[in-house]
Amino acid sequence: MFKNYLKIAWRNLWKNKGYTFINVGGLALGMAVTLIIGLWIHDELSYNNYFSKKDKIAQIFQSQTFNGEIGTGPAIPIPLERALRDGYGDNFKYLTMASWSQPQYLEYKETSISRTGNFIQEKAPEMLDLNILKGEKDGLREINSIMLAESVAKALFGDEEAVGKVIKVNSQYDMVVSAVYEDIPTNNSFNDAHFFMPWEKYLTTQDWLKYAIDNWGNNSFQMFVQIVDNATMEKVSTTIKDVKKNAEEDGEEFNPQLFLLPMKDWYLRSNFENGKQVGGRIKNVWLFGIIGAFVLLLACINFMNLSTARSEKRGKEVGIRKSIGSQRGQLIYQFLSESFLVVLVAFFLAVIIVLASINGFNDLSRKEISFPWDSGVFWLVSFLFVLFTSLLAGSYPALYLSSFKPVDVLKGTFKVGKYAGLPRKILVVVQFTVSVAFIIGTVIVMQQINYAKNRPIGYDKEGLVQIPTMSQDFSGKYELMRTEFLNSGAVTEMSASSSPTTEIWSNRNGYTWEGKPEGFQEDLAWTEVTPEYAKSLGLKIIKGRDFSREMATDSNAILINETAMKYMGLTNPIGKLVKDSSEENPDPPMKIIGVVEDMIAQSPYEPVKQGWYIYDKNGNSSYYNLRLNPNQSASQNIAIIENVFKEHFPDIPFQYDFVDQQYGKKFASEERIGTLSSIFTALAILISCLGLFGLTSFVAEQRKKEIGVRKVLGASIFNVWNMLSKDFLKLVIISCFIAVPIAYFIMNGWLQEYPYRVILKWWIFALAMVGAMLVTILTVSFQAIKAAKANPVKSLRTE
Repeated sequence: MFKNYLKIAWRNLWKNKGYTFINVGGLALGMAVTLIIGLWIHDELSYNNYFSKKDKIAQIFQSQTFNGEIGTGPAIPIPLERALRDGYGDNFKYLTMASWSQPQYLEYKETSISRTGNFIQEKAPEMLDLNILKGEKDGLREINSIMLAESVAKALFGDEEAVGKVIKVNSQYDMVVSAVYEDIPTNNSFNDAHFFMPWEKYLTTQDWLKYAIDNWGNNSFQMFVQIVDNATMEKVSTTIKDVKKNAEEDGEEFNPQLFLLPMKDWYLRSNFENGKQVGGRIKNVWLFGIIGAFVLLLACINFMNLSTARSEKRGKEVGIRKSIGSQRGQLIYQFLSESFLVVLVAFFLAVIIVLASINGFNDLSRKEISFPWDSGVFWLVSFLFVLFTSLLAGSYPALYLSSFKPVDVLKGTFKVGKYAGLPRKILVVVQFTVSVAFIIGTVIVMQQINYAKNRPIGYDKEGLVQIPTMSQDFSGKYELMRTEFLNSGAVTEMSASSSPTTEIWSNRNGYTWEGKPEGFQEDLAWTEVTPEYAKSLGLKIIKGRDFSREMATDSNAILINETAMKYMGLTNPIGKLVKDSSEENPDPPMKIIGVVEDMIAQSPYEPVKQGWYIYDKNGNSSYYNLRLNPNQSASQNIAIIENVFKEHFPDIPFQYDFVDQQYGKKFASEERIGTLSSIFTALAILISCLGLFGLTSFVAEQRKKEIGVRKVLGASIFNVWNMLSKDFLKLVIISCFIAVPIAYFIMNGWLQEYPYRVILKWWIFALAMVGAMLVTILTVSFQAIKAAKANPVKSLRTE
C-alpha cells in the first residue's frame, strides 16, 4: 500500500514540474538553513566536551563593589590559593593557579617560534585530562620542565624525539621537554595553550611576582578547580563566598564575593552585569535557533499554500477515490506519504547544499564544522527531522483535501467556499511578517556595527604597527632600537608601552589626590609609556603638555584622559599631585602634566575607561609602537623594519600587528552575526518569494477565463496586473504592520546590551516595509503580466 502511495505521489510530482520545483526547492533551502544552523548550534553547545571532567571543573570568579557598582571577573590574588587549600581543601580534588595565556619565544638550535601558553600548577594536566602522546602526565613536577602541544613539538623538532630536549624560552631560561600532548581542539577552552610551564617557575621570572605572593590586593592571576565528586558548584560557591573578604584588610570596603563559574558556562554564559550572570554567547545560540526554525516554517508554509491552492485539481481524484471506497484516513495517509516523499527529496538536496556551502560557512563563522557522516545520532535526528517536517508541511493539506465530499466534486457543484482562501492568506501574512522582521533586524545589526566603527577612537590607527617585546633580549634596548628604526626611514616615530594599543592589561586603585571624595573607590586603567607615546599614536593633548625628555621631573609625571579628569572630579587637573596611599610604597607623588583626548582601548561599544599614562622609568614595556612612514608603501616599511629587527634580535621571530586590524577584530563577533543574519534573511525572502510566485501562478490559472473575458471587454494589461497584484500587496502591508512592532521590541531589547548604541529611527522600518512591497510587486508581476498578455481566445474557446 505504502509503495503504491509513493508511486502515485511521484507521478503527481513529475506531472507538475513547476509546482514540484518550487515546493522541493523551497523546502530544500529551508532545510539546508536549518541543518547548517543545527550543526553550528551543536558545535556551540559541545564547547569544552573535550574535557572529560567538565561537569566538575570550574574557575574562581569574584565580584567587587566600586562606588555602588559591582564588577565581576576571574582575576584573583595569589594568597587566595593558600587560604582555600588550608581552610577549604576538602571541597576540592584539584586546585591550580595559572597565569593568563601569554605568547613566549621558544628556541631550539636554529629554530625560533612564538606560541601562546600558560604557567600553571603541576596537577593541571591531570585535572584537564590531557591526552599525553609522549612523556608523563605529571610533567610539571620539575621547575625547569615544559609540556608541549604536538604541533609545537613538530614545529621545533620535526621528526626528532621531543621528550628530554632542552629549549630556551624568551632567550632567558632553559626548559626540558617533559611531555607532548595532543593539541586541544578549537571549540574548547585552553585551545590556545600550546605549552604549559610550572607555576613555580613563573614566580621567579619577574620581581613584581615575588611581592604578589602575599599581596591580597594584586588581582592578576587565575585559579581553576575541580570539586570533589559529592559536592555541587552552588554549595562550594556558598562555602567560599567570603574567604577573600575576611582575609584582606580592605575586604569590607570592596566587599569581594567569591564563586565558582562551571566550565560549561565559560563559553556560553560568561557575561555579568552588576554581579548577576546575564548570559553571553548563549543568546546567539537562541537567535540562530529561532532563525532556523522560522526559515523552515516559511518553507513549510509554501508547501501548505501550494497544496491547498491546487485543491480543485486534486478534487476529482479525491471524489473518485472516495466513491470507490477510500476512507478519509486512507486519503490522509496518501497525502502525508506524498508530503514525506517531497520532504525526503528536499532533505537530500539540502544535504548537497550544506556540503557545498559548509566551507564558506566555516570561514564566515570562524568554525571547523564537518559534516557528521559517521554519526548515528545525526542520522536518527535527521530522520525524525524529516518526519516532523513532513507532518508539519503535509498535515493541513492532507486534512483539507481529504474533507471534500465526493458527490459535490463529481457533479461539478463543489465550491471552495467564501473563506476557503483565508488560511492561505494567513500563512502568507505569517511568511512576510517573519521576512520583514528579519530585514529590520539585519539592518539594525549592521547599523550598530557601523555606528561603533565610525566612533572617534582618539588616535590615528592607520599606519600604526605594534611589535611584542616579551623576551628578556629587549630589556634595556629601547633607546637603541628607537634610534635604529627612526634612522631606517621606515618609521617616523616610536614609543613603548606596557599594554597593546587596543587593550588594557592593568587596572589599579589605592591612590589619593586633592579633592578626592571621602570613601571614593577608584578603578583606573594603568599604562606605562615612554615619552613619545602620544606622538606615535597621534593622541591629542587637550590640556597641559606632553611628556618631555628635556625635563628630568617628567620621570614622575603622568598624563590622564578626559574621562579620568571627570572621574576624579578635577576641572583644572594640571599640576595636581596623586600619591599611592599604601604605606609601604616609598615613591614620591606623581604630577599631572597633561590631559589627552579619550582613546578607545577596550570595547568600542563601551564607554571609555578612566586612564592614567605613567612615565615608564623602569623599562616595563610589552610593545613597541611604530608610526610608519606615509611616503612609502606599508610592505616596503615592514621589510625595512624586519631587517633592522633581525640585525639586533636574530634569534627572535619577527612579529608585528597592524593596529587597525587589531581594532577591527573588536567588531568580529557582531560582524559575523550581521553577515550570517543577512544571508539567512536573503534566503528567507527567497523562500517566501518562491511561495508567492507559485501561489500567483495558480491564482492566474484559476482565473484565466475571467481574465479572458475582461480582456475581450477591453481591460488593459495594467487593469489585469492590478487585479491580480492588489490582493497579495494587501497581505504584505498587513505583514509589515505586524512585523514592525515585533521587530522594534526585540531589537530595542538587543541594543540595551550596548551602552554605546544606535538610536532606532523610523526610516529603518519604512525602508523594510517599502523593500518588502517592492519584492512582492516584482514577484507577482511576472505571473500577472504573463496572464494579462495571454491570448483570450485560448482561455475562452471551450465556452
